[in-house]
Amino acid sequence: MQTQIEMTSRITPKMITKSAELTGRSIISVHDLDRAEMELVLREADCYEEYIKSKQKLRTLSGSILATLFFEASTRTRLSFESAMHRLGGSVISTPDGKQASSAVKGETISDTIRTVTGYADVIVQRHPAIGSAREAARAAQASGIPVINAGDGAGEHPTQALLDLYTIQKERGTLNGLNITLVGDLKHGRTVHSLLQALCLWDVNITLVSPDMLRMPVHMVAELTANGAKIHETDSLQQGARNADVVYMTRVQKERFETEDGYNAVKNSYVVDADFMHRHPNMTLMHPLPRVDEITPEVDAFENAAYFRQTQNGVYVRMAILALVLGQRIS
Repeated sequence: MQTQIEMTSRITPKMITKSAELTGRSIISVHDLDRAEMELVLREADCYEEYIKSKQKLRTLSGSILATLFFEASTRTRLSFESAMHRLGGSVISTPDGKQASSAVKGETISDTIRTVTGYADVIVQRHPAIGSAREAARAAQASGIPVINAGDGAGEHPTQALLDLYTIQKERGTLNGLNITLVGDLKHGRTVHSLLQALCLWDVNITLVSPDMLRMPVHMVAELTANGAKIHETDSLQQGARNADVVYMTRVQKERFETEDGYNAVKNSYVVDADFMHRHPNMTLMHPLPRVDEITPEVDAFENAAYFRQTQNGVYVRMAILALVLGQRIS
């Protein structure tokens, strides 16, 4: 596939070259990437951010097609992937509502859907409410050589969110090493924090997990990471968890994962970040994968160290990097 760049500014572009590192690879879990590969994605994302901000037009993936299959609601992930593909000069095909407007409503299996779509696209991004659905999709696509990217499989993982979170932390703090990072909220159901925790443990960080007891990070995950040397502390106190934190990563309590309304209501407002909290922690970076409900009050948006909308923008650059790399293109 030939790569071309159309220049619209005076910045001299780096040469885009063929890449073998992640070509054809599905990304289903953060475990599918080692630290060096994650660092490659972050470097590539930084280059793409430079291009986009300098108004340069890229044709890196001209002629390539992305299929987005979302069987669960999404705003940021879906639109950022589609924006990323368009900004790389590629095209996007999708269904308006994967759950209701695709053959899944007729009972078609994930495997059959994916095997069909591999004939229409060069890369597939899937979100599905079932844990393990992304791995099933990757197996179905394996024979075709079409990579599948997991955009969230229920309460399982969300690896590209973890990568954009790493990118955001690095940009906001200048490093990924030596930081005190606190993850707060629904750590049981939060696929974003599941992936982020496992990715962070590849660096030298101190991690504090803050949640009600019924929403704790899965015990097996914490046990495995600590057995491998990760420095993790758990508490139910946001005050304690935020003390000396360089980054506080808030998450919403996920109502859709609860079996009863009473169970959700018992924990939904466990932790709230407001202006008073921000004034007490002026040197802390506040992140959130969004959407928020009540856990961050609107007044917090005005604080410079509230990074969550910059975080969403970073998703475009990181997903540009991921799409280009799995389709064999490298820019750094």
